[in-house]
Amino acid sequence: MLKYFGTDGFRGEAGTTLTAEHAFKIGRFLGWYYSANSEKTPKIAIGKDTRRSSYMFEYAIASGICSSGADAYMLHVTTTPSVSYVVSHEDFDCGIMISASHNKFSDNGIKLVNSSGEKMEEEVLEQIELYLDGEFSVLGLDGDIEYQTGEKIGRIIDFSEGRNRYVGYLISLSLFSYKGFRVALDCANGASWAIAKSVFDALGAATFTLATSPDGTNINKLCGSTDTSHLRRFVVENRCDIGFAFDGDADRCIAVDENGREVDGDKLLYILALEARRRGELVNDTVVTTVMSNYGLHAALEREGINHEITSVGDKYIWENMVKTGNSLGGESSGHIIFKKYATTGDGILTAIKTMEAVISSKSTLSALAAPVQMLAQKTVNVKVSDKRAVMENPRVKAAVEKISAELEGHGRVLLRKSGTEPVIRIMTESESDAVCSESCEYIRKIIEEEGLIK
Repeated sequence: MLKYFGTDGFRGEAGTTLTAEHAFKIGRFLGWYYSANSEKTPKIAIGKDTRRSSYMFEYAIASGICSSGADAYMLHVTTTPSVSYVVSHEDFDCGIMISASHNKFSDNGIKLVNSSGEKMEEEVLEQIELYLDGEFSVLGLDGDIEYQTGEKIGRIIDFSEGRNRYVGYLISLSLFSYKGFRVALDCANGASWAIAKSVFDALGAATFTLATSPDGTNINKLCGSTDTSHLRRFVVENRCDIGFAFDGDADRCIAVDENGREVDGDKLLYILALEARRRGELVNDTVVTTVMSNYGLHAALEREGINHEITSVGDKYIWENMVKTGNSLGGESSGHIIFKKYATTGDGILTAIKTMEAVISSKSTLSALAAPVQMLAQKTVNVKVSDKRAVMENPRVKAAVEKISAELEGHGRVLLRKSGTEPVIRIMTESESDAVCSESCEYIRKIIEEEGLIK
């Protein structure tokens, strides 16, 4: 089991859990690792979101990379999927994204992708963790990694052109002009603020943007995919046809229909699955979902004769399923949606493009396309804990989950799971009633509190 890296990178409070020293050492290890396995100077791409600490981590990582003899290519403020795209199309050894995604600004993270633009192999992450903990001998080193000197020191290279190529790629994927459509984009004061509007303008939309004034501390603050209230009001007041909200690094997308109602990742998956099948692009007639997907999505897909497979939470596990089975579409209710034909990770702007494709080709509205998905009431309570494993293994907590599961059987469910990116346990319940969901979550939360496990 990994110590620092979760399902979506090494994440934590900047300056405490994740420090500039961590960043420097990760860069130093990667420069050494790829230099040792190549006769040419390694190329490593670095992107970042708009958090204040992202700049600190960017320079720390780049310094580490160069000190080990590799070259650091700076994409500057850009999205997570753009890093994956650039790395897989521009002959890079690996890529780094500095972001804590949807988390508050004081958190940050380091995400690593391999030369194919996919999440870094676990065996490499394990070696990085050994290095961070000073286990040099286990890595076959006599001591710390040697600093390079003279001409062997790596270079830092501006590579903003890579980000521009990604924008061009997104534009090329659209099958339609958006002329005549009024589209609102909430960029979460994050990585998409300088990218999303360029794409939609180029495709002909009358584009309106929100949360595009990042100041280092306002990323995801009362905006973006985790808080669509402002976007929902904006769409109605400005008579927009549709709205899209991205998270801090733009690998998620939540939509808003013309009536100002939120259309989450589950409903988008349904719409996108039908459109993909109509175009003959839904491999195996199957959609990959996660344990957090609402039963309403599964029921709607089954009515259409579309299969679904269920994975653990995280686009990492969705992608692993897609690689193994060939399935072409998968995602989460949070708005992480992967189109295997076009990307190796969730891509919020790509999801928005594909949703526009479904709306335009159907000559319908987003509200009409989403209507067949009748969701069960669902509630998720996040509980900050000191030891996630202790909670999951606690006898009273397990008994509480079993009790609620028995009560909801046949008309709902309960799920207790560990967050892969935070010191949090998530309690999720589904039922025909909001009140029952709330009561069930609170019952389990109270048991966790009584056991002294809440931080």
